[in-house]
Amino acid sequence: MIPSRARRLRRALLLALGVALVATACSGTGGSASSASSSGGAPLVVGLTYTADIQFSPFYVAAEKGYFADEGLDVTLRHHGGSEPLLGALQAGDEDVVYAGGDEMMVNRSQGVDVVDVATIYQSYPGELIVPADSPITSLADLRGHSIGVPGEYGETWYTLLALLDEAGLSRDDVDIRTIGFTQQSALMTGKVDAVVGFSNNDAVQFEQAGFGIREIAPGEGTPLVGLGLGAMADTVAGRGDELAGLLRALRRAAADCAADPDGAVDLSARYVTTLTDDEQRARARSTLEATNALYGDDFGAQHDDRWSAMSVFLADKGITAEPVDPAAAHTSPG
Repeated sequence: MIPSRARRLRRALLLALGVALVATACSGTGGSASSASSSGGAPLVVGLTYTADIQFSPFYVAAEKGYFADEGLDVTLRHHGGSEPLLGALQAGDEDVVYAGGDEMMVNRSQGVDVVDVATIYQSYPGELIVPADSPITSLADLRGHSIGVPGEYGETWYTLLALLDEAGLSRDDVDIRTIGFTQQSALMTGKVDAVVGFSNNDAVQFEQAGFGIREIAPGEGTPLVGLGLGAMADTVAGRGDELAGLLRALRRAAADCAADPDGAVDLSARYVTTLTDDEQRARARSTLEATNALYGDDFGAQHDDRWSAMSVFLADKGITAEPVDPAAAHTSPG
């Protein structure tokens, strides 16, 4: 995620900790950029949201191992400024590619942003329900009458909750939804809520590292949501499709390396994620990396038309988009 997975939390961390990429430079829109490779081609700027994170390891590994250069690409990895909209730099032309949720891209497309998802990186959707290990909630149907904490009525955790309720045959009136901000860990551990919605490669890992036993209840295989992927404006897709295909090939190689040698991936990522300064932090990062690796599945980057069609209907049905977005226009495969 990512997660893709807790974009606003990363923004807060950036503001609080001042995390900076190694060898970075500030862009005109306040982001941080790191040159990943060099070639004779036009630069390809890839936006990775608000701060360097181990969840972006395939990008770091591809840069450090020269996989982008092998594809003839001149890639710059850019982390957005804290005040930027998710797709703001993409719209402004400061980024050529953005790493964002397929659902987020479809929502933005409904608002007039001509973004196209060219590859789904997370083949499994990371959003899930998390309850204490001894909770009486053992299935989604058990949620009736219980309190559920979410950061707010927006973004991927909100979409996840709506999808989970649909899967359980429940409505919002059947549960007690509480806005808790990004305090899932403390809210669940102190009993403020009975369940929280979080991400399998972020919140669930944090609970494990805190020594708090949990039960994870993930959406079924038919969940109408598409996870993190690579997005580009339609004119970029039309004019630079070969480069986008090369980007995907490089990331696929790097993701395989992350799975085969997670410790090596953490070492390479530490050149970008400057908080990985001791063994404890690296061990935590490895746990997050392994949970992220599991989301790639066996078909890294593949698109599934049925998921996009189902998501278009779902988002409109929930009032997240005013009307169904054309799924065929919202996604493609590069090259």
